[in-house]
Amino acid sequence: MTSSTMKTFLFTVVVTVFAIVPLSTQAAEMNHSGSWHSVASKSSWSNGQDLSKFSLTINVQFSDNKIVYHSVNDNSPAANLDFTTSLDGKVSPMLNNARFNQVAVKKTGPNGLEILEMKDGDVIVGSYWMFSDDGKSFVRRGIGKEASGRSHEFEEYYTRQ
Repeated sequence: MTSSTMKTFLFTVVVTVFAIVPLSTQAAEMNHSGSWHSVASKSSWSNGQDLSKFSLTINVQFSDNKIVYHSVNDNSPAANLDFTTSLDGKVSPMLNNARFNQVAVKKTGPNGLEILEMKDGDVIVGSYWMFSDDGKSFVRRGIGKEASGRSHEFEEYYTRQ
């Protein structure tokens, strides 16, 4: 093999590797699609709220640069959320919800998300999601602002259904 042929071969290998890595990262992210249910015994809120009856199911579907989100709060149906948005941090409208009217979602890595739920540009809930490497659970940590304006932190655990 000539020096020129070897350089061409190595260049082709490097380009191929860099082309495959983003595809494998996207595939890992796709594994996070599905139905997730809260685990009250592992969750906590700093406002002292009793979480023994905390029951939230989150359904998410990821594709390319998009998330479709639907949640059902068994104890407070008015707290159900639905939205579809990009994963690039751009603000999108959230319809049919009294508490929020905007959302921004950004990937923070192959297993992480940042989600901002807003009312007219004011962040009401900011959370970070971290999916486990085995794809069986995730933790949602963040800060939420109550209607009174007082903020509290939360840490919620979810398992795949």
